[in-house]
Amino acid sequence: MAPDELSTPLAPRRSGGRSGRWTQPLLLAISGAFALAILVALAWVVIVDAPLGGEPVVRVAIEAPASRTASPVLPGSGKRKEDAAAGAENRIVTVIDGKSGARTEVAVHPGADGGDEAVGAAPPIDARLSEVSRHGAIPRIAEDGTRPLDAYSRADPNAASRKGPQIVIVVGGLGVSATATGEAIAKLPKGTTFAFVPYSTELPRWVARARGAGHEVLLQLPMEPFDYPDNDPGPQTLLSSLRPVENLDRLYWFLSRAQGYAGVTNFMGARLTANAEAFRPVLAEIAARGLLYFDDGTSARSMTAKVAAETKGAYLKADVVIDAKPNWADIDAALERLERQAGDKGFAIGSAGVLPVSIERIARWAKAAEGRGVRIVPLSTLVARSKQS
Repeated sequence: MAPDELSTPLAPRRSGGRSGRWTQPLLLAISGAFALAILVALAWVVIVDAPLGGEPVVRVAIEAPASRTASPVLPGSGKRKEDAAAGAENRIVTVIDGKSGARTEVAVHPGADGGDEAVGAAPPIDARLSEVSRHGAIPRIAEDGTRPLDAYSRADPNAASRKGPQIVIVVGGLGVSATATGEAIAKLPKGTTFAFVPYSTELPRWVARARGAGHEVLLQLPMEPFDYPDNDPGPQTLLSSLRPVENLDRLYWFLSRAQGYAGVTNFMGARLTANAEAFRPVLAEIAARGLLYFDDGTSARSMTAKVAAETKGAYLKADVVIDAKPNWADIDAALERLERQAGDKGFAIGSAGVLPVSIERIARWAKAAEGRGVRIVPLSTLVARSKQS
């Protein structure tokens, strides 16, 4: 009888079969290949010069800069003759090849970043029109009586003799969004007046670009609204609860943020401008420094006209808030109303924010309005002909 296989003790199989003969050499081959790959990688790191670590590289055709030794530097200017003649502010940047690590200097011309096209050099800043405060340089009237308003106005001196109704468009809120600010500079006509919020770290650059493009510039002053602090304009806001000396110190902080502006305007501020006693020292100081004050017309309770008459400073107020209702139909209607008013009395002033719909509709209207004989003029154009009321 054959033995019961279930009762046979289990025993380990002996190696040495056909499959067993190939296992050890195969493992050795795999280990060797892995070690070889590591050695190759180490050799590549040591031998090959790849300073950017193999990052993706885009190759573009570039124009090598012209020799910088052939052109002499203009005395005291630090600029080459050809740069000064062209009004260029070319920048030299270093391009590093991602594979070889080779470094090449290239000239980046204004407009290469898509932002400075058709923008010339800004008119110079007059050193006589500033003085040093604890916050930095702030505007003042020069010893010969020249005001910042006079020096930085972009008004046409022959404007009064030219035919056609005059319309001022003041666009505020600039300098916060680079995209919106760039769009405004690119699309709006030169006569448009630009008002900048004072908080941008790029504010001096934006003001210079706007002035270089032919725009008159105002600086916006954050002021207390009725729902403050739930609605907070930002740091250093001028408040009706502060002492005059405190508000003036905050005013100086704002005024030091940039140079080259012809005047200032409110940024919010319904509560402060409704309080004549609190607002009077601020407006008096603005007038004493030779600046125009513009009321954007957003607050029906503003006492600015009354206070400005007392301080005898240059003052103008918007007739129409163009984008009080920020949709294209209402904006178009406001622009039509503005044009009718200009036709009736010879001039009108509109204010708007830097909303994309506002920029698009104003730019569209301006092209058509100029064909009808309407002239878009800087705000300071109307200082001499408008009376404070």
